[in-house]
Amino acid sequence: MPRQARLDIPGALHHIMVRGIDKSNIFRDTQDKARFLECLGQNVQDAKCSVYAWVLMDNHVHILFRSGQGGISSVMRKLLTWYAQYFNRRHGRKGHLFENRYKSILCDEDNYLLALVRYIHLNPVRAEIIQTMTEMDKYPWSGHPAIIEKAKYPWMDTATVLAQFGGMKRKATAEYRRFMQEGMNQGHEPQYSGGGLVRSLGGWSNVLSMRRKGRKEETDERILGSGDFVQQVITEAEDKSLRQMKLKRSGLTLIKIIEQECKKGQISRIELESGSRRSKVSWTRGQIARRGIEEIGLSAAEIARHLGVATSSITRAIAKMEV
Repeated sequence: MPRQARLDIPGALHHIMVRGIDKSNIFRDTQDKARFLECLGQNVQDAKCSVYAWVLMDNHVHILFRSGQGGISSVMRKLLTWYAQYFNRRHGRKGHLFENRYKSILCDEDNYLLALVRYIHLNPVRAEIIQTMTEMDKYPWSGHPAIIEKAKYPWMDTATVLAQFGGMKRKATAEYRRFMQEGMNQGHEPQYSGGGLVRSLGGWSNVLSMRRKGRKEETDERILGSGDFVQQVITEAEDKSLRQMKLKRSGLTLIKIIEQECKKGQISRIELESGSRRSKVSWTRGQIARRGIEEIGLSAAEIARHLGVATSSITRAIAKMEV
C-alpha cells in the first residue's frame, strides 16, 4: 500500500519524530547532541518556526513546533541532511543515518499542545534515564529546563507554554512543574505517536465508547485531533492537491520544468544529469526539484530518478538554494 503524502501546512503544529536507521544510535556523545541542537536552532529561527518542546534520545528525536510560512519540509531537509553529513564525516561512516522518512503528525493545538509537551519531555523518564523532577529540571537534552528558566534556547517559545498555566510567571512555572510531576508515572501513550482512530480519539476507551453509541469519526494517521479538525486539515491539503492537479492538467510536466530551467540557467541536459556540483548546475537542479515538489507534487526520489542522480544530490541542491 503506498504511503500517504506528508501533510505540510504552514503555520500548523507538528510533532516530528526522527529515528536512526534499524534503530541505530544517531548520537554517540554530547558533542553530537550539541551540534544537532545548534543546527536545529539555526534552521527554526531562519524559517520563523516556534518550538515548544524537544528531546534528544540516543537513537531518536522528538520536536514539537509550529511551522513558518515555508512549512516543515524545508526545515527538516536542511537539518537532517547537514547532520547526517556531519555525523558520517566525524565518525568515519557511510550510508544512511536516518530512517527513510521522518514521521510528522499534524496536531490540534487547542486540545493537544500541553499533552504533547509533557509526552515529549517525559521521554527520558519512560526510558529510565532519569527518575525525579529534580533530575529532569537539570537534564540537558530536552526543552523542559528552558521552560522553567534553568537553561536558555533563544529559538524556543517557552512563553506560549507557560501562558497555558496563567499570567503570573512564577505561579505559571510552579503549575507547569506540577503538571509534569503528575505525568511522571504515566506509561507510554501511543495516541501521541501512533496512528489513526485511536490517536485521534485519545485512546481505545473512547473508540469503544463511540462504537457503542454508533458514532463514526473522521480520522487520518497523519493527524492528531477531533473529526472536525481532521476534516479541516484534509480539506486544506486537498486544496493544495487540486492546485497541483490543475497545473498538471495544463500540461506541466517534470520534463517541461527541466527544459524551462535549463534554458534559464543556460546549461545542457547532459551536464545537469552528470551529477556536476558546479554552482549554476546545482542551483538549476534545486530549482527543478523545488518546482517539481511544489507545483506537481513529486518526491525528491522521483525527481532524482528523472535526472539520473542520487536523491541526496537533489536534497543537497535544494538545501543550498534555501540558504
